[in-house]
Amino acid sequence: MPNKLPTRRRSPWRVAAVATLTLGALLMTVPFIDLLLGALRTPAERLMRPPPYFPATPVWSNFTDVFERYPLALWIFNSVVVTVSITLLQVATSVTAGYALAKFRFRGRDTILRFVIVAQLFPFFLFLIPLVFILRYWPLMGGNDLLGQGGTGLLGTYAALILPFSVSWYGVFLMRQFMIGVPDDLLEAARMDGAGEWRILWSIVLPIVRPAAATLALFVFVYHWNEVAWTLTVTQSAPDLQTAPIGIYMVRGAFDTESQLSLQQAMILVTIAPVIVAFLMLQRFYVSALTGTARRVG
Repeated sequence: MPNKLPTRRRSPWRVAAVATLTLGALLMTVPFIDLLLGALRTPAERLMRPPPYFPATPVWSNFTDVFERYPLALWIFNSVVVTVSITLLQVATSVTAGYALAKFRFRGRDTILRFVIVAQLFPFFLFLIPLVFILRYWPLMGGNDLLGQGGTGLLGTYAALILPFSVSWYGVFLMRQFMIGVPDDLLEAARMDGAGEWRILWSIVLPIVRPAAATLALFVFVYHWNEVAWTLTVTQSAPDLQTAPIGIYMVRGAFDTESQLSLQQAMILVTIAPVIVAFLMLQRFYVSALTGTARRVG
């Protein structure tokens, strides 16, 4: 008579944990569902008191009207260009600087590391005015002469939106902490085989810390997709460079009426779609980085 495999019984704690996580996931989707239902309401339903939660006749045309009434396509294009450029630059600088601080021994390394840690204490808005002056008087750009006079410098260009965020102190520190765990013997073996530092970084170190790099890319993308303060400061004289959050901010200020709320909510849904797609694409790396950190801490 064949032996029966023992059946695995789920403990009450496991069932409770799964139920709690499921409930939390459902609660996290409530704001998006509410936003979608609001975008489908008609102006008449908006003016009703109280307004119906579920629209009687969903107005799906609101998602196309926002592109016809506002330059939403241009705003999204600017957001993609700026956010993707910043993400690539920050990941590249964080990986290379983190590798140098983790695996190279040179004079002043500890001082640089302390500077990286301390620099994270200062919020970015403290540097808004100095950065504006630096970009305004950038030599030989925007009509400026060698002394930075006569033109507008880098203001009014994509560079003004991208360059101030090309380095992230948090990203450098994060990648350095992950790269410390890469075995030095593995790198020495690669050097003995004739591999250069760039080859070692690209072929050995980066695949090992890829979950951390992808997690950093996700954080950077989400933050700078929604960044407002610096973009609003720079694009006041360059409307063609305005990004999606700035466009939504301006629309809410100019047309903040009940009849326009459905269009505004439709616009918000359209603009957060790239963030959701980016998260879904990098989700497995994010989870892998979290579990790897938990193992090291444990």
